Amino acid sequence: MVNGQEYRKTEATLIRGSLRVKALLAKACLWPPRGCIRWGGFRRTAPISRVFGLDRGQAIDRYYIEKFLRERRAQISGIVLEIGDNHYTKCYGGSQVIRSEVLHAIAGNPAATMIGDLQTGQGVPTEAFDCIILTQTLQFLYDMPAAVQTWFRCLRPGGVVLATGTGISQISRYDMDRWGDYWRFTSLSACRMFETVFGPGTVRVNIYGNVLSATCLLQGISANELTPSELDVVDPDYQLVITIEAVKHL
Repeated sequence: MVNGQEYRKTEATLIRGSLRVKALLAKACLWPPRGCIRWGGFRRTAPISRVFGLDRGQAIDRYYIEKFLRERRAQISGIVLEIGDNHYTKCYGGSQVIRSEVLHAIAGNPAATMIGDLQTGQGVPTEAFDCIILTQTLQFLYDMPAAVQTWFRCLRPGGVVLATGTGISQISRYDMDRWGDYWRFTSLSACRMFETVFGPGTVRVNIYGNVLSATCLLQGISANELTPSELDVVDPDYQLVITIEAVKHL
């Protein structure tokens, strides 16, 4: 026969077991499930790198920019204008380039062959270029409609603008402190902005990025720390880089 003390112990054990089962059932019934994320080094309020991962390797946005230009290298020919320096003109244009010009907004850049303002058009010649390369420049120009007008004007008939714009990204502190970091784009805003000037059917817009590459860019993880199969997945809801190919019709 079970005495009173043993009975109470058995009863307490059963109650504890029942409570544990109820707790497990309650947790299993939660939706969406919680508590299963392994945050690791991502549970932080400061990024791993504040310079887009450049101190760790190639920046993720540059991986996409170079992929875009590599696929459009046949159009980088004739007289080519690039902003800041002519790195991509030389890298992807090669012997197709007759003359390389470099535009900078202010004096003092030894690589610049001309000083001009893309928004006012001052210092930028008319119908002078066969190709204009604009990588990550759009977000630093406050008067974007005026700048698009300038690019259209300075292209020769049949010329092309190869531009990239920022979608999901941190602020560029270097540029913010010097001339401003104003905009972030979507494929729709970029297409409408260029088609307003170049005309319907003259603009092709592509997107690059997914939730993993966007998260890693914000944290400052480099492209070298992801695989091409991870980087090359395109999710239209996570637009990290927007590319624009706009042709000035003959």
